[in-house]
Amino acid sequence: MKNYVKISYFVFLAVIILFFACNQSKSSKNKETILKGSATVYVDETLTPVIEDQVEVFENKYEAKIKLISKSEAETVNSLFKEKSAIAILSRNLTVEESKIFEQKKIVPKVTIFATDAVALISNKNNNDTIVALKDIISFMQGNTVPSIKGLVFDNPNSSTVRYMNSLAGIKAIPEKGVFSFKTNDEVIKYVSENEGMIGIVGVNWLSQPMPAMQKYVDNVNALNVKGLDSENAFAPTQNNIAERKYPLARDLYIINCQGYSGLGMGFASFVAGDIGQRIILKSGLLPVRIPGRNITIRKNIENDKK
Repeated sequence: MKNYVKISYFVFLAVIILFFACNQSKSSKNKETILKGSATVYVDETLTPVIEDQVEVFENKYEAKIKLISKSEAETVNSLFKEKSAIAILSRNLTVEESKIFEQKKIVPKVTIFATDAVALISNKNNNDTIVALKDIISFMQGNTVPSIKGLVFDNPNSSTVRYMNSLAGIKAIPEKGVFSFKTNDEVIKYVSENEGMIGIVGVNWLSQPMPAMQKYVDNVNALNVKGLDSENAFAPTQNNIAERKYPLARDLYIINCQGYSGLGMGFASFVAGDIGQRIILKSGLLPVRIPGRNITIRKNIENDKK
């Protein structure tokens, strides 16, 4: 009987040891590091195309899985507060009041500026005028009649473009008359491509990197040249004009990492701000914070190289 009890005890002990060993193995396997594991990233819908490219390359390069969730700016910021260990990508930094919320949680958000974006104003291809004055856009948003503007179309009432343009116009909410909103940038592009006289307001990345199904609609709109408030000249939302600060509707882009530990948020931010990530930014039509270098090989003897 004693031998039976001893055998049962050792069998039980072996099972317990095996159980904890398996759990520990799984735990170490699933442990998140800066280049391994899984994480959720909330992104302002206006910036989705270029961030999708970043995530695809990052996942292929490392043992990482990032779940990208596109929302309006207001919803993205709310996700930062509600979700534990949240990561968000925005076209603005946190406000003083928002930063205080994380101070109460004893979390210091790590903020990385990685690019400069442009808010593009678009019109139907059939419109003859390809120049618009920013003062006219602001005046229209303030409720005034502007003969050259039939209406303005935004992506979402809670989007970063609405917040950005409202701030320029000095208003708290878009007027009900003559200003319309949908849910996405694609819907704005499609509507403007099918309706003359309307001006759409979208992130420039949606024009430079459209989905295949959207190409025909993008081809039927023009990105307008915008005349700034203190300028007599109008400029298109190109990388060069953004870099030279000529285009008046440019804004910096931020990765807000509120994980509070060294996880994928830190690794992803470093990747996007690094050489590969900045090359992706450059290719997307946005302006990277650091222009990637180019290695040039100078050959002394072309004839010898051919041989």
